[in-house]
Amino acid sequence: MIRFLGNIEAKADAKGRVFIPAAFRKQLQAAAEERLILRKDVFQECLTLYPESVWNEELNELRGRLNKWNSRHQQIFRQFVSDVEIVAPDGNGRILIPRRYLQICHIESDVRFIGIDSKMEIWAKERAEQPFMAPEEFGAALEEIMDEENPHNTPKERTEQDGDR
Repeated sequence: MIRFLGNIEAKADAKGRVFIPAAFRKQLQAAAEERLILRKDVFQECLTLYPESVWNEELNELRGRLNKWNSRHQQIFRQFVSDVEIVAPDGNGRILIPRRYLQICHIESDVRFIGIDSKMEIWAKERAEQPFMAPEEFGAALEEIMDEENPHNTPKERTEQDGDR
């Protein structure tokens, strides 16, 4: 199982080529992943880079949730798969990011690769240096998500339990 971790700086050259960070390349090599799928992220102004096997799993999951006889579902699927690039790192470990992706994500030169579990995100460095969420918002959201396993705790009970510590 591939698991990318880290926030690593890199540079795109004038042609849009960028070195995949060595730690991430080692993960890809260990998993025998030669081809990668690149697409604009669904929610953010960044790029998502999937190892081909991870892309296929996600595509199968999406396809399994969609009815191919429903026109809206077909539009969603078409939108998801229509603007992807299949890329393979060259002998030096670089991939070519198409110009349209560089423009959409405001990437000029400096980028950050962020490991997001089984895939990587590529951000314009300036955008990735800002917090994705305010620390208080992040803490509250994480607390809410992690406390969902105990639905019997009301916010009042959680506060009272915290007071007992």
